[in-house]
Amino acid sequence: MNCIIIDDEAMAREIISQMISKHPAIKLIEEFSSAIEAIKYLNQNTENIDLIFLDIHMPGFTGFDFIQTIKNPPSVILITSDKNFAIEAFEYDCIVDYLVKPITEDRFQKAVKKAESYNAPQPVIKNTATTPQEQPADTNTEFYVNIDRRLIKIDIASINLIEAKGDYIHIKTESKNYIVHSTLKKIEEKLPSSLFLKVHRTYIINIKKIVDIEDNSVLIAKDVVPVSRANRPELMKRLNML
Repeated sequence: MNCIIIDDEAMAREIISQMISKHPAIKLIEEFSSAIEAIKYLNQNTENIDLIFLDIHMPGFTGFDFIQTIKNPPSVILITSDKNFAIEAFEYDCIVDYLVKPITEDRFQKAVKKAESYNAPQPVIKNTATTPQEQPADTNTEFYVNIDRRLIKIDIASINLIEAKGDYIHIKTESKNYIVHSTLKKIEEKLPSSLFLKVHRTYIINIKKIVDIEDNSVLIAKDVVPVSRANRPELMKRLNML
């Protein structure tokens, strides 16, 4: 099995690396001190990695945030000094074991065996059920809003962001801004999910309009938009990172 290590502590990475070197069934491919760097790597190499040794506590981006960001995560062995996350950890199908620091050689071997079983080829079961017909992709390119008794057409692709303000929503486009009596939920239903994402309880953004991302906010045109912790993994998943 090919594996990587993600841990912000250099000493922890060194200990895991030494344990891996003693086990013939696994091969260390890369080490990362940053979850973001690991995401960039896996976006290009997911199929080549079978196992991740992942620290839970990392600055700005926890191990659980990381797992939620990866579309099809390989098997994961969590590494932490905190025993309190065991129950939450096993809510994720990809997590095969949970190692508490300091890690013993014997406990490490048991975790690797679990990962080997997880990655063992499964028998193919032929599915004879009828496949549901695929739903058509989003085809709407515009919608109309009622402003001062006038119906104004808005090109969906031109929308930068939408902000909820009480009983109104503020639609910001490339050229104009509109204040409409509506709710964020109602307009979200009109927008193609491939292009728009709710990143905060009061904001929906056009992900194609993102200029910059820093900490828990994104820059769209001249607007700094907050990104909630719950929505950040989905945002990172949707980005086309090198």
